[in-house]
Amino acid sequence: MKKTSTRLADGRELIYYDARDDSVRDAVDRRPLEPTVTTSEVRRDPLLGDTVAIASHRQGRTYHPPANECPLCPSSGDRLSEIPDSSYDVVVFENRFPSLAGDSGRCEVVCFTSDHDASFADLTEEQARLVLDAWTDRTAELSHLPSVEQVFCFENRGAEIGVTLGHPHGQIYGYPFTTPRTALMLRSLATHKEATGGENLFDAVVARELADGSRVVLSSDHWVAFVPYAAHWPYEVHLYPRRRVPDLLGLDEDARTEFPQVYLELLRRFDRIFDGSGGGKEGASGGGKEGASGGGKEGAGEPPTPYIAAWHQAPFGSLEEFEGVNRDDFALHLELFTIRRTSGKLKFLAGSESGMSVFINDVPPETAAQRLREVASS
Repeated sequence: MKKTSTRLADGRELIYYDARDDSVRDAVDRRPLEPTVTTSEVRRDPLLGDTVAIASHRQGRTYHPPANECPLCPSSGDRLSEIPDSSYDVVVFENRFPSLAGDSGRCEVVCFTSDHDASFADLTEEQARLVLDAWTDRTAELSHLPSVEQVFCFENRGAEIGVTLGHPHGQIYGYPFTTPRTALMLRSLATHKEATGGENLFDAVVARELADGSRVVLSSDHWVAFVPYAAHWPYEVHLYPRRRVPDLLGLDEDARTEFPQVYLELLRRFDRIFDGSGGGKEGASGGGKEGASGGGKEGAGEPPTPYIAAWHQAPFGSLEEFEGVNRDDFALHLELFTIRRTSGKLKFLAGSESGMSVFINDVPPETAAQRLREVASS
């Protein structure tokens, strides 16, 4: 991997990640941009104890532009975009309309490919590995910023999720605090550790799913994917490396090499959930070792499955409030889920979910896991 850092016309950082060591990235941003002005502010809710980012400048962000005006495609002739070069492998740049900025953290955009009409599932294993390397590098770099306490790499896919740019891309948030969801995990981790005399809760959860087998979706030498026992979403998969590590930096080379096979297979299965197909490599009995060959296009007449893919990493800040827990106790994992509950119908966060944070799931986790095994690549 070759990394080339440059600056856009308004001073924001842009980084090219190339598979070839001889790639040259010297294109200049020719747009007449004024320096970016943000109004990001972090406020703490005294009743709930969580944090809200107030970012009014985002009201003017780019919203569903036509494909020929996509700001994430490479620049071409007089059509200038966020990426000055005429091609790229993977690009990361500071968001022009960040939710978090300055003392309140940092937001970056990750463009997975220059192909506007592709999706992550369409990437080759080499391309997916390059994205993993970019996520890892950005995690390392952002962890050194004084305004960043936790790094969150994620992808929102689909208009139903709220995506306003169709180009295949994700984001990276550098939060100036430990996020509420991570704090809940750390508290549960601390409570379980004390109650059991030192057992790691993440290890216990993974071991239970492997022993049960009914919710295991995919199992390989270095990764395991399962639908959690108390899944919140209709189709939700948690992907763990078999060797517990606190963040992307901790993955060894074997896990990094195998990740593209496993993750691309999961994404391609997600695009087949609602297409009526079945009869893949596995039956309903459980995981088992398998490869990840095969295509990834959605079924006839079905739009691509909307999803959120979210990496959970240990915070880099102090964990003193979580007594007895250190960074190495946390387990890196990816949570992949869709808000589509059945063909043509979405799962809305209505009164119970939005008002009381109590999820009601219409699809039993065991049924979801069985379906995700049925649509394995043949």
